[in-house]
Parts: sequence; C-alpha cells; structure tokens
Amino acid sequence: MTLDTVKHAAGTPDVDQPWAELGLKKEEYERVREILGRRPTGAELAMYSVMWSEHCSYKSSKVHLRQFGEKAPETDALLVGIGENAGVVDVGNGYAVTFKVESHNHPSYVEPYQGAATGVGGIVRDIIAMGARPVAVVDPLRMGAADHPDTKRVLPGVVAGIGGYGNCLGLPNIGGEVVFDACYQGNPLVNAGAIGVMRHEDIHLAKASGAGNKVIMYGARTGGDGIGGASILASETFDDSKPSKRPAVQVGDPFQEKLLIECTLEAFAEKLVVGIQDLGAAGISCATSELASNGSGGMRVELDDVPLRDSTLSPEEILMSESQERMCAVVEPEKVDRFLEICEKWDVTATVIGEVTDGDRLEIFWHGEKIVDVDPRTVAHEGPVYERPYARPEWQDTLQADDAAKLARPANGDELREQVLKLVSSPNQASKSWITSQYDHFVQGNTVLASPEDSGMIRIDPETGLGVALATDGNGRFAKLDPYHGAQLALAESYRNVAATGAKPLAVSDCLNFGSPEDPAVMWQFAEAIRGLADGCQQLGTPVTGGNVSLYNQTGEAAIHPTPVVAVLGVIDDVARRTPIAFAEEGQLLYLLGDTREELSGSAWAQVVHDHLGGLPPQVDLERERLLAEILISASRDGMIDAAHDLSDGGLVQALVESCLKGGKGARVVIPDGQDPFVTLFSESAGRAVVSVPRSEELRFTDMCGARGLPVTRIGVVDGDVLDVQGQFSIPLSELRTAHEETIPGIFG
Repeated sequence: MTLDTVKHAAGTPDVDQPWAELGLKKEEYERVREILGRRPTGAELAMYSVMWSEHCSYKSSKVHLRQFGEKAPETDALLVGIGENAGVVDVGNGYAVTFKVESHNHPSYVEPYQGAATGVGGIVRDIIAMGARPVAVVDPLRMGAADHPDTKRVLPGVVAGIGGYGNCLGLPNIGGEVVFDACYQGNPLVNAGAIGVMRHEDIHLAKASGAGNKVIMYGARTGGDGIGGASILASETFDDSKPSKRPAVQVGDPFQEKLLIECTLEAFAEKLVVGIQDLGAAGISCATSELASNGSGGMRVELDDVPLRDSTLSPEEILMSESQERMCAVVEPEKVDRFLEICEKWDVTATVIGEVTDGDRLEIFWHGEKIVDVDPRTVAHEGPVYERPYARPEWQDTLQADDAAKLARPANGDELREQVLKLVSSPNQASKSWITSQYDHFVQGNTVLASPEDSGMIRIDPETGLGVALATDGNGRFAKLDPYHGAQLALAESYRNVAATGAKPLAVSDCLNFGSPEDPAVMWQFAEAIRGLADGCQQLGTPVTGGNVSLYNQTGEAAIHPTPVVAVLGVIDDVARRTPIAFAEEGQLLYLLGDTREELSGSAWAQVVHDHLGGLPPQVDLERERLLAEILISASRDGMIDAAHDLSDGGLVQALVESCLKGGKGARVVIPDGQDPFVTLFSESAGRAVVSVPRSEELRFTDMCGARGLPVTRIGVVDGDVLDVQGQFSIPLSELRTAHEETIPGIFG
C-alpha cells in the first residue's frame, strides 16, 4: 500500500476515502475534515470511525445518560463514578469494590462461543484496569424462543464460552439470568458483569500524565481478529445482505488473560503504573486516545513497535484490531525495566511503544512517517452527539389497553394445579441448572451464595466476614408495556434481590439493550427507560456508577423488547448472616411481606398460559421497596429469618416452588381470607417477599414489621414433602422437581 502520511493528506484533499464503509455518516466525515483542517490520513480515518461508532462514542445516548449524573443521589460510598472503566464503591474496612456490566450481543450471535468468551474477557480487563483483583462474574442472557433451531445453535455456544473462559480464569460465576423470548431471535443479548476488590489506595485510572513517561503495550500480540469487531458490529442493525457489517469476532485466550491479571496486579503492588487502560473495542485507537485525552499532555506512539501476530497488517488494521488480552500502561522511565521484568516473569509480551509528551497532540508514526496527528479529545470524547427524534409509538395505547384481566382463569383447584405445573416447567421459569452447572461457582473458596439464589455473594475479608452481593435483573415484557416503570421494576427487583440475602444495596451498574436509535419509537423507549432508572436510583439512594448502552438490537424492522438490565451491588458486614432461599427447617412459619394486588399483565402466567402481552405492568412503590429491604436486612442480621425469596416472575407460587425444591422441604399454604387463590398465587405485584421464620422469632419479627408499617401475612408452614395449597391442590415435591428440572435439558441436552 502507499503510505498515507499527514503531509501527504494535507496535499491531496480530493482523494476518495472509504468513510461510509467504515460506518461514518457523510456529515461525520466532513466534521473530521473540519477538525483536522484537511482530509484525514487512512490511519486517522480508521481511528475516528471506530471511536465515533455508536458502541464507543454513545452518540445517540449521551444526551439522555446525563441524567445519571444530574440526578445522582449524594452518597459517601461512591469513590469512582461514570466515565472510567468501571465504577468503584467503598464497602468498609478500607476495601473498595469495582463492578460493571457490558454487552457482547452481536458478536455472540455471529460466533456464540468466542463472542461470549471475549465478552467475559473484556469486562474482566475493565476490572483489572481499575486496580482490582477480579473475584467473580455474572451473566445476564436473553435468547430467542427456547424451541427455535437457532436458539439451539446460540445458547449452548454462549454458555460454553462463558463457562470456558471464566472457569479457566478461576473466577466463580455467581449469578445472572436466562430469559427466552421470540423477540430476541435474531439478536440474543449476552451481557456480562464482573466484580473486583482492592484497597482504597490501589485505585488506578485511565490517564497518561507526566511528560517523558513511557507507554508500554503488554499482553497478547496484535492480530487481524476482531478488526472493527465490537465497535462496528454493535453499531448497526443486522442485515445479512451487508457482509461488511459482520466482521471477524475476536478470539479469546483465557490462559493469556490469567497471566495478564497476575502480571498487572504485581506491577500495581510495586507502584510501577501511573495510568492504565485495557484494549477492548477499538483496540489501540481507544487506548491511546483515551489515555492521552484523560491525561495532562500529549502522546507519541511508534506503531512499528507494536508486537504483531501477523506482519502483513496495515497501520489502519493495527489501530482497529480488537485482538484480546492486551493492555496499555504508562510507566515512569526509571521503573520501565522493573515493569518489563515482571512481564517477562509472567511470560507476558511487553514493548515500549511510545511516550507521554508535553504537547496536546496524539502523534503516531509508522516507518518513520507521521500517520496520525490529532487532538486526542476529538477522537475519544468529542465525537458527534445526536438528539435523535423520539415519539411515543402509536401502538402503545392499544398495547396498554389490552389488559390481562380479560384472559380466562383457572376455575377450580385442579386447573390451578395444572397451570402451576405448566408455569414451573416453562423455559423461563424452569430450573437453569443445565446452564449454571457448566460454570464453576466456588473456585477461590469465597463464594457463599450463587445461582439460583436471589443474589450472588462473595466473601472479601476472611477475618471479619465482610462480603458483597450482586444481582442483575430486567424484564423486557414490562419495559415494552411501559418503559419508564419497566426500568424501575428492573431496579426494584435487583435491589430487592440483594436485600433478600441480607446485604445493603449500595450502587448500580446497567446494560441498556434497545433497538435502532434511528427509530423514534425505540428512542422514546430508551429515553423513558433512562428517565425511569435515573429517577428510581435517585429515590433509592443508589447511584449509577457506569454501565453500557447496546443499540441496534434488531433485524430489519423488528426490534427487541426494550431491555434495561440493572445490576445492584450490596454490602454485608458478615456473610455468615446471609439469608438463602431454601426452606430447610420443618415447622418454620411462612410469612408473605407486602401487598398483593391483581397485577397479571405482562406476567409469566399471561405469557405461559395465554401467550399474551398487553396491559400495564405492576405498580412501582420505591419507598415500599426501601422499607422491605430494611426489614429483610435487619431480620437477616438479627437471626429472625432463616430463608427469604423475593417475589417476581411467576409470583408467589414460583417462589414457593423454588424455595421448597432448594431446601428439599414441602410447605402447607393457606390462602388468606377474602383473597382470590389465583391472584394470590400468580400476581406479580412488586415490593414483596416470602420468608421462613423460626417459631421462637415469630413475635419479634411480626412486631418489627408492624412497628415499621410493612404488611405481613402468615401464609403457612414448612412441612413434609408436598406443596399443599389447602383447599385448592397439592403437588408432591418429586413431581414439581421433575417438571422444574427436566425442561431445559430436554430442549438443549
């Protein structure tokens, strides 16, 4: 190829350039020319194209995401917020925890195993880049219809990729969820989250400061895999007629990543690193421009010094490559030798590729010629910002008017029994153990709760028992009916799940999965969901620390349900006081906390029994959620309850089945006087939980609920080996277990 230098670009303004093929709009290309005062070189065009992609620049979502900062609640817990690789919160005893959720949706559809594996690898590197040791991962997944042939292609590969990468890293997978719905048929959602732990003084940020400091690239060599992968693949609607939109998916190597983790943490321990950035989407383009933009000077990079797997790569390809297991560190000159020694010890390739300068430009050289000369802020942080038009879709009123109240209900106990079995054996409500058994939950020995518990929980201080809990939730059906309240219901459920295990909710990360932002209806869903989530976090006092936006999740005109996935992190003083979901002690009393209303629209019952979606989702009362959480946390801490399970998908009966099966104990349940058995069992009213209370604690527990104004209703007792809803039906646990556990293996096994 002809080397396209800055000098050559300045003298040849009329050269045709492939800006459209690289995903830029005409006006964006013209803006690049305006910024530079000339046409870009090929290398500059490559950098702007990946960094200004939807995936990297958030150009359609920035105007709405600002609400997370504008409405952020005041809290002393937040140490690092939005804008860094991951948020960081103070959890006490000098410990800080970093956590984040991201998406790898489109790559996982193209190549399920590697797409999912590299999604895990990428989120783990975000955690390392903050200075933390990763301690756990989670995987919220959304797949097409369970019985669709393509779901049978995608799901096993995704699960194998998540399990293979995480297990090889030695990281326990402690939570997540799997939801099946035809709307995700061509656009599965593969979201991945990770948690890391560090001391306060070990926090690191992505910035390049100190003129003369060296820029060191270390980890795997750069290859041709993933060129334009996540950055471009996740920034357009899928269309099989456009092969250019389906570039190579990155290839992961978990063993290389494990070496990278240990190498990086040892360098941190010896205080060798000034600034650090992982190489994920947009690769070197991202790492160099963000480090320089966040720092106090400029940067000079010698691209010839980048270690390559493929010597035929052009400079543009080197800049765009998304090869995995790579990082960039800024190191003071006198510490470079020691940094390189540590890399050699861990068998990690490391090369000085440049240095921090006292200017304000990012300059990149190739074969002695300058091929990039840009203000790094214009690449990393000053991309286009779109205020996309949005409008409430015309069909929304019709959808909301189509209430589930019209649907035929079970007429007697026999029909109730039949529908309970149908519910608990449906793909969404059935046991996911076929999936979760492929993950290692207990490696490292600090996992105290994992799937199918309400939230995963990890011990982080063996001396005091200090721990953290993490739950992820999202209900695309509720968000389709009402995106504002649907987002708040996702937040409320995740918040409630954390509290149900005894942990105090502290902070939020999110993964916002939506269709094309160029569709005003989708953009309205997105705007409403952001508004709902920001308002909800403000009210609950849980700041959004960061997250991810994934747009263009649609094929042709068919968008996925709006799916805001919300992760809530909580802290518990002593994990020995945690509360599991299992009913394990016969004779304990079962209490229902909260109010049950006739709220069945969008419910699992409506979906499973009638294949219906319409009406309004359950009401949201965040003050009630806060009160319920306080009760659950206090009861857990003070030994008043032995089990707790939040009520969400499938309502009370689903929670009872799961808690009975987990503990191997049955339950005798009485429908409260004046209540409809069907509504009591299947309603999905929010702000509720079922708990088992030792008889010795009954008075203390009910007095606490009464004093704080939380409705509490005794509904039964843990007993025998049958779920017996008195006066309605009874089902042996053996029959429930068969119904609950055989569905997923029957489809995918």
